[in-house]
Amino acid sequence: MPSFATQRRVPHSPREMFDVVADVERYPEFLPLCESLAVESRTPTADGSVLIARMAVGYRAIREAFTSRVTLKPAEPSILVEYLDGPFRHLENRWRFLAAPGGCDIDFYIDYQFRSTMLALVMGAVFDKAVRHYAEAFEARARALYGAPSAAPQA
Repeated sequence: MPSFATQRRVPHSPREMFDVVADVERYPEFLPLCESLAVESRTPTADGSVLIARMAVGYRAIREAFTSRVTLKPAEPSILVEYLDGPFRHLENRWRFLAAPGGCDIDFYIDYQFRSTMLALVMGAVFDKAVRHYAEAFEARARALYGAPSAAPQA
């Protein structure tokens, strides 16, 4: 199964970065390959909330949609995305936002496997390249929303 993990230091607080990643409805505005995203349900939990979201992705003539369970835990802060339905055999990604000097460290991990070998051949390289740029896309979104900090943000 393809997987990718990265850790990046960004000049934004853990809460700011959590809020950017948790705002799933805005993904089509800045996330590579994401054409639409609809939250089908939102359920409060003792430590956050759980969303069921359907994302449509596309590249050239290929369009696919999948449904995920998104568990938001703002106190940690962390986000877990688990695959429910669509063109994958498996998809899981995790985000953690850790206070660090001058901002926070973003831990991002994803692993996935397409259900169809043909889809993996056609979309695999493009999808792999896109997920490798996800952390950068979220950092750019935070910069657009919060600006470049002039002083160290509060953790």
